[in-house]
Amino acid sequence: MNLPVLNGSVKQDIPVMCDGVSVFLIKGTGRGAQTLLMRRAKTLKGTWCQVAGSIEKGETAWQAAAREVREETGITLQTIWSGDICEQFYEPEKERIALMPVFVGYVEDWVKVRLNDEHDAFEWVTFPQAHARLTFPGQRRTMQHVEKEFARRPPLDMLRIRLS
Repeated sequence: MNLPVLNGSVKQDIPVMCDGVSVFLIKGTGRGAQTLLMRRAKTLKGTWCQVAGSIEKGETAWQAAAREVREETGITLQTIWSGDICEQFYEPEKERIALMPVFVGYVEDWVKVRLNDEHDAFEWVTFPQAHARLTFPGQRRTMQHVEKEFARRPPLDMLRIRLS
């Protein structure tokens, strides 16, 4: 492949990959709405995060999102929403930019969380609390979008994905 030349030097492309998903779970609406954060027990140990994971071969992104929610929290969603945004970040160990479509799930107050071994703690927190606890700026920006478009107002019906 011929790469563009600029001022006598060859430019290097950075690949952009989309092989994972990010999911924010919400309880309640308005200023009292809460989102689920989990503390990582292995990779990035001790950091707080939303549900996230890889897209497996043959899966759509929304199928991966529903599966990851089930695996990481024990919660089976009936409906999931496209967050209409992608979380993005640079992965230096893989020399790539990762894009992850964001999904949103609404959870009733009575639903119980059962963590898998990827996490050692969880907490339902308000969005301001989540903003203070999330480690990465990209997570916080994405979470602010989710709060504005999914917790503070009803989501657009065209973003709904029925799972059953």
